[in-house]
Amino acid sequence: MKYGGTKMIQILNVDKYYDKYLSLDSANAEIKDGTIFGLVGSNGSGKSTLLRIMSGVFKPEKGSVLYDGKDVFENPEVKKRVLYLSDEQYYFQYATLNDMRDLYKSVYESFDTEKYKKLCNLFALNPSRKISTFSKGMKKQAAFLLALSCRPDYLLCDETFDGLDPVMRNLVKRIVADEAAERGMTTIIASHNLRELEDICDHIALIHKARVVFVSDIDTMKDNMHTVQAVVSESFTPEALSGIKFTGYKRRGSMVSFVCRGSKEEITEYMEKLSPEFYELIPLTLEEIFISEMEERGYDSSKSDI
Repeated sequence: MKYGGTKMIQILNVDKYYDKYLSLDSANAEIKDGTIFGLVGSNGSGKSTLLRIMSGVFKPEKGSVLYDGKDVFENPEVKKRVLYLSDEQYYFQYATLNDMRDLYKSVYESFDTEKYKKLCNLFALNPSRKISTFSKGMKKQAAFLLALSCRPDYLLCDETFDGLDPVMRNLVKRIVADEAAERGMTTIIASHNLRELEDICDHIALIHKARVVFVSDIDTMKDNMHTVQAVVSESFTPEALSGIKFTGYKRRGSMVSFVCRGSKEEITEYMEKLSPEFYELIPLTLEEIFISEMEERGYDSSKSDI
């Protein structure tokens, strides 16, 4: 993914309370333009709160969210470039898709009527039908096509894939990827499901208990962490691995396994020096990487639904 210059979203030391409950605690992140950015966390971790602050709906108690150096809160010039898709869609009681089109056109000057028509056909939605008669998945599709028709520079999605069947999930992912490639749209997708984000996002952040635990490039994460499985002698002990950074050491008979940090070349070089009878490096899934990251930071992954 190529970014558009140095333009970016900056999330700077953001705190947000609901009464006395701390929903976000000193959140910090930078998101470069053109990124498809995953925001992952368990339910109640602060994902939706952060998206609402990023859209300018909520004002943080402390800190700010800047788009290309400009604060989003109470800033119409910035807000017209940002579109927030809530996890719960709201439509007027008797509105058709065309009625909602007219509303969006009145708010977003960038609304593209031709794109709207093409998306209606692509999703096979009747624009003259009342949205109240749509299924949950169809309402999600309607919200997404209205959002894309506005041609936002920044699309903020809260649980976008929830309620979509596998075919529609793949279609939405393809459209988001095309928009990023063709016109540099930045998309932030909040989800509690890592598997939904693994094949679309290029960067990802983990929110846990109101804090942004880490932000990383997905390819870098995957290139620098592997599971090692090896067949070793009876005398082999974990102390033999003191020269590398590893976690999750397990042994079953002559077979040992552990998660190792470092490039594939670095791990291979080290394992060759140990001369095990056999070894192999296995790529980790994004979920396995996150569990390892959490454990290294002292979080008990067995008590998390991430």
